[in-house]
Amino acid sequence: MTHAVVAGGLQFPEGPVALDDGSVLLVEIKRGTLTRVAADGSTSVVATTGGGPNGAAIGPDGAVYVCNNGGFSWSVRNGLTAPGPQPADYIGGRIQRVTLDGEVSDLYTHVDGLGLRGPNDLVFDGHGGFWFTDMGKTRERDTDLGGLYYATADGSRIVEVVHPLNAPNGVGLSPDGSRVYVAETFTGRLWCWELDGPGRVRPDPGSAARHGGTLLHAFPGMLGLDSLAVDAEGNVCVATLYANCVSVVSPEGALVETVPVPEADLFVTNICFGGPDLRTAYITSSGRGILYSTPWPRPGLALSYTA
Repeated sequence: MTHAVVAGGLQFPEGPVALDDGSVLLVEIKRGTLTRVAADGSTSVVATTGGGPNGAAIGPDGAVYVCNNGGFSWSVRNGLTAPGPQPADYIGGRIQRVTLDGEVSDLYTHVDGLGLRGPNDLVFDGHGGFWFTDMGKTRERDTDLGGLYYATADGSRIVEVVHPLNAPNGVGLSPDGSRVYVAETFTGRLWCWELDGPGRVRPDPGSAARHGGTLLHAFPGMLGLDSLAVDAEGNVCVATLYANCVSVVSPEGALVETVPVPEADLFVTNICFGGPDLRTAYITSSGRGILYSTPWPRPGLALSYTA
């Protein structure tokens, strides 16, 4: 496949959202912004969120909902920008609502009296609510356990659904909305749960995992999994951090293919689908600050809400 550089010079881009006008919204985590990338590659800041904006998605009201991880410390090695432990200016995790004219508000900061730690990725269902992962934060001598959560866009309900998870990152839904997928970064495991309704999972009675999930696919070695998107055939397309590729896993758990991005561009972090037929994949290479576009062999899954 051929990859075109849509934009470069971005400050750790993630959370791409393809808009109907051909532009792409994304977050710049290091910069603390929600940014629009026009079709010609020019960029403009939509809003400054502070902290560490991470996953993003359009909600039922046309606003952008952002997982804010509270911020990272940063390092640069061999020209590659990398996030590090919880910084001294950590603001706490939060879910933010951002309007396209730049208004930012904190929708959720706590669940059951506990502060959110490092919200990472989110996906809306057809009921107007969203699933999101909280990856937690890492400090010098300890690391938070993460989890999977469900919340409504109006700010009235947030629940912890699955806990604990080991650095949960990407989250997505099957085409019929009956299953939720979660990728764990460091274990390289892709989990799924069948759903009983909005914010309710049905644990696998045969699961040996404490959280009751079904292990869909376990990647060998230290590949690292980040965000994911689901295609129209139900395949899970998960950005594979250290392998310079997007790995495509079938709903049955088989590895269908790996789609490489240019070899020099590590930290392949996110993928979304856009274009009139949803056959254009937008892929972020965060460590190099690049947004790519590439033709995709199958159409992506149409999301519940667009703008």
